[in-house]
Amino acid sequence: MTATHSSDAKPARSRAWRWGAWLGALAILGLGLRLGVPAWCGRDAPRWYDGDPALQRAFAAELVEFEAHDSADRKAHTNRFAGEWALVTHQMVALGLAQLCLAHPAWKSEYAPVAKQAALRSFLPEMRAFGTEAWRGEDALSTAALAGPHGHAYLGYSALALGMARLVNPPGAFPPQVIAAHDALIAAYVRRLAASPTGLIETYPGEAYPTDVAAVAAAIAVHARVTGVDRSKVLAHWVERVRHVQIDRASGLLIQRMGARDGKRHDAPRGSGTGLAAYFASFVDRALAAQLTDALLRSEATFAGFGGVREYASGHGGDGDVDSGPVILGVSVSATGFAIASARAFGRREAFTRIYRTVDLFGVPSSSADHFRFRTGGRIGNALMFAFLTSGPQLELARR
Repeated sequence: MTATHSSDAKPARSRAWRWGAWLGALAILGLGLRLGVPAWCGRDAPRWYDGDPALQRAFAAELVEFEAHDSADRKAHTNRFAGEWALVTHQMVALGLAQLCLAHPAWKSEYAPVAKQAALRSFLPEMRAFGTEAWRGEDALSTAALAGPHGHAYLGYSALALGMARLVNPPGAFPPQVIAAHDALIAAYVRRLAASPTGLIETYPGEAYPTDVAAVAAAIAVHARVTGVDRSKVLAHWVERVRHVQIDRASGLLIQRMGARDGKRHDAPRGSGTGLAAYFASFVDRALAAQLTDALLRSEATFAGFGGVREYASGHGGDGDVDSGPVILGVSVSATGFAIASARAFGRREAFTRIYRTVDLFGVPSSSADHFRFRTGGRIGNALMFAFLTSGPQLELARR
């Protein structure tokens, strides 16, 4: 009986040992993944946060190459790469290169001309044709439109890019007609914004987006820096109206879409709009940009060392769209990427690192001896990340 018991016990102990070994191995694997994957994905985060020149130049090389080939690509494929996304792509290339010129003045001779080229391309008629069509054939830069009441806020993106390009290029770098068109557009924006009781102007008929108006305000601020014209009054009006009309009090996030005149909500408070607006606000008012950044990072969801920003404020919900990109478990691709710029600008190293890990994991970075890019996201994704990863405290230089 004892022998039989002993014989039965050995297989039982053997099975228990094997199960224990498997569980131990799984625990070690899980711990390795828990510690190893975030560490691997975050390996470049300190270098980006600290403004590593080698990484910045490698990413710049990728976007400079894109600008060098863009004209030929568009001539060969007329409808392939034009419109709203193309406008933003060229805008962000111009902003990123101008930011590098401000941070590294010795690089101006190399990057300022490309920033100028990208900014000018964002003003091409085919780039703004989507807005002209939305306003029933009214071109934002026509004499009638500039004198009229229609907002055309979408062109604030191009106006900001051109302002930054003018800031880092020498006087006389731009043709007089370009300067005149830029000055006239900014003057129209100032007039429209000053007259708005909500601090909003329309992007399209009946549609006002606080994020687009933040780009307009940034364009006005940078233009004032370039020309020496005092725009403090209209910018103070915009900041005050953002705080009292456009921000959701409960979450601190910007409302995504509103009525320009009555300030009624047409959408929820959302992370994607807040993230991009926080970046634009950094050109205008540091305190407002910090306020939006705090609200944005309070919406951060974390898991195993990774960070992602929720798209919708608590109590709100919805699907992904062109603004947010895919929304997965409430986390927005766009809001997460946009938060990179503000986290760096306001010294939020830990949040920056967590969010960069997520960008790294899903962006699939690729680097060679002198080029860096993200494999996913395409041209616009790389242009956006270039502007955000090269943004930061150096933007103070644009406001001095």
